[in-house]
Amino acid sequence: MTTERRTPRTVLTETRARYEELRPSERRIADALLADPEGFATRSIGEIAAAASTSTTTVVRFTRTVGFERFRDLRRALAEQNLRERLAVAAIDVTSSDVSLGDGMEDVVARVAANESLSIADTAAAVDVDALTRAVDAIVRARRVDLFGVGASAIVAVDLQRKLSRIGRVAIEWPEPHAAWTAAAVLDEASVAIAISHSGTTVETVRFLRLAGESGATTVAITNDDASPLAADADVVLRTAAREAAPLRSGALGSRTAQLLLGDCLYLGVAQRDAEAATDALRRTYAAVGRTLPGA
Repeated sequence: MTTERRTPRTVLTETRARYEELRPSERRIADALLADPEGFATRSIGEIAAAASTSTTTVVRFTRTVGFERFRDLRRALAEQNLRERLAVAAIDVTSSDVSLGDGMEDVVARVAANESLSIADTAAAVDVDALTRAVDAIVRARRVDLFGVGASAIVAVDLQRKLSRIGRVAIEWPEPHAAWTAAAVLDEASVAIAISHSGTTVETVRFLRLAGESGATTVAITNDDASPLAADADVVLRTAAREAAPLRSGALGSRTAQLLLGDCLYLGVAQRDAEAATDALRRTYAAVGRTLPGA
């Protein structure tokens, strides 16, 4: 086991992702961390335990749950993340990335920009480049690529399907669960199935990927939780690190932005493998939509 299993830039997102699986005593530690990340990063393990009315052993267990072998590693990583966030929100002239009820539209714009910038930065830092490369390899070899997501994740699936199609790849996005399941059931080893879900627990999406895997397809999950049911059914897991904790967010702001980032990385990775063919396909598809009407 390495000393630090997670990237040091994802302490807060990892804590939120693991929150439901924590014991009550560990949740009190998580609550303290999420409520005051900067203060948490300055306290000793004994001070954290006392403030959460628990033991130092519980703090150590919490530390390992969110991806760190030692408490000092977590605290250092959190301090780095706090500094990066302060710099990010200062650059956009806001004090926090959370939107509140009393914010004017200027504040909303600034806070959303800060939140989505942080989601992109966190995801770029957290993504497993080797996994991303394996996903690109699979798509390049595939006869077809099937994509599925529900809600905002469906928007990401459509975006990636359009991009892959424009460079000559056979890519199909399924907008309805039953159609997606029937398609997944007849895939084969020459196919890739990509399922997108922020939580990794969306029942329809998990079933799609499971059916695709049972059919022999290479399965790729894009999710915020690499311990989720969706991730468990995937050959390749691409992990986002989005921030969706504020009460006014629907779970589809930072998460969608982070998913789009990974989708764009997949598209560009595939396009790079045969740049000449991709460029030619883009030229021809651009010409197809750019032509004037016959006789005009």
